[in-house]
Amino acid sequence: MKNIILLCLTVACAASAQSEACESRTVQTAQGPVRGYKNDDKDIFFFYGIPYATAPTGTRKFTAPLPGPEWKQPFEAVTKNIVCPQGKHQSLNLTGYEEREDCLLANVYMPDTNETNLSVLVYVHGGGYVIGFGEALVPTALVRTKKVVAVTFNYRLGVHGFLCLGTEGAPGNAGMKDQVALLRWVQKNIANFGGNPDDVTIGGFSAGSSAVDLLMLSGMTEGLYNKAIPESGASVGVWSVQIDPVQNAKNFAKQLNFDNVDNITALEEFYSNLWYDALTSDVFFDRIDSTFVFTPCVEGDTGVEKFLEDAPVNILAQGKNRKVPVLYGFANMEGLFRIGNFLQWKNGMNEKFSDFLPPDLQFKDDKEKEELAQRIKNFYFGDEIVSETTMQGYIDYFSDIMFAYPHLRAVKLQVDAGSDSIYLYEFSYYKPYPNNIGLPEFMKNVRGAGHCAQSTVVHESNKFIGFPDNSEDFKTMKRIMIELWLNFITTGKPVPEGSKLPPWPPVGANRSPHMDLDLQLNLKGSLNEKRARFWDDIYQQFFRPPIAPLKL
Repeated sequence: MKNIILLCLTVACAASAQSEACESRTVQTAQGPVRGYKNDDKDIFFFYGIPYATAPTGTRKFTAPLPGPEWKQPFEAVTKNIVCPQGKHQSLNLTGYEEREDCLLANVYMPDTNETNLSVLVYVHGGGYVIGFGEALVPTALVRTKKVVAVTFNYRLGVHGFLCLGTEGAPGNAGMKDQVALLRWVQKNIANFGGNPDDVTIGGFSAGSSAVDLLMLSGMTEGLYNKAIPESGASVGVWSVQIDPVQNAKNFAKQLNFDNVDNITALEEFYSNLWYDALTSDVFFDRIDSTFVFTPCVEGDTGVEKFLEDAPVNILAQGKNRKVPVLYGFANMEGLFRIGNFLQWKNGMNEKFSDFLPPDLQFKDDKEKEELAQRIKNFYFGDEIVSETTMQGYIDYFSDIMFAYPHLRAVKLQVDAGSDSIYLYEFSYYKPYPNNIGLPEFMKNVRGAGHCAQSTVVHESNKFIGFPDNSEDFKTMKRIMIELWLNFITTGKPVPEGSKLPPWPPVGANRSPHMDLDLQLNLKGSLNEKRARFWDDIYQQFFRPPIAPLKL
């Protein structure tokens, strides 16, 4: 198959009027030589589908990754359509892509330059830990500056990546251990692609942002990076870490008609023998509790290296996180992520708002839960019902519980514990939805930047659904964002000394200052102060921390 692909590529080069578009470069890795090619982008060599590790199979398929294969002849790094097994969701078009169990592949974007020791960006894809792949959003705009080498990659998803039973066969966090394996691969190999292994920034969008935030809390990642850019997803968010991973596994097994769920040995055996069409039968994307079910977990003691040993809140409060420069923030209307559920959910929110509370809150009884639910509903909707006329309250509520407040909570914990190089922002640039896409009436007046809007400005969107924008304002915003991100990747500051951009100091007490990212950058004070304090009070009183599986 590799020979067929290479033959097709060679024929395409021969037929091209611009033969330099197919120029190749061969790079030595610890596993063997790999050959990448230019395409229409003449500033970048693309190395697709390099196996950085091997996904275990059979009854071991939920365990840590194994070493990658080795080869002697140049590996033709041209395969870009392999993805990890995953459920289907309308936000991601996988037409033409192949789901494969052994899917741990990396893509390297190498600028065409003779410079070496370039800064490195490792970018983690999003998708709620249940969908996505490395090439969904790519940092090629940064690579074109010829100051950055970038890496994207696949990691195991959903049940495959995050079944967490606390057993030898399913200790938990296989997908996060894939990410650690990728970072270790980068340390061994990136110098030969022109990158500096001592200057690695980890970044990511949505679940990739949450993953980056978690990578900073893990003992497994020491020495593997020195800066971080989490874009719209925080480690302390309700969907980032499973509250009760064993109960989640039991619930899904019951969904699949398995009843002996209280026998953990039998439960592990059940999952170990499932085909991937069963493991991916539920995408877990549209749950009213704002979780995606199979996500990272606090691991129990199973005799293997643990990715996450304690609840993120505890690690941050104790100052045990790695204190590196962090570019940290979210868009101003992240809750647009749930706009597609509005018509389905609005009546339920009016009838029993407590069903929509995040499950990382706990109560002594139903009366206390209903009282808090009413208090929260009043905060966002006042005396009105959830309806088309209170759409902003709906968007703000889901913005806060899923994305904005977790970032702000994490910032406070880190600053209180001594972090002094976090650069906080809110992204507020937006473009109106096109008039010709048949939006329902209630959406036509929505004006704000949706989930991960900043990511789709900085990086190139591949398969996640979005709308192209060739306006001059968008081009201006993209230039500003690339400059900020590039500054941070190369210096650890979004606005270094000597820059013509407005000064941007690190965030301090009271989550201030923060930068409003729009066509005009504007340094402001405390971010979402009233809403953040509201949730501070709630989480101080009602927080339910995630738990690890009990030791058998």
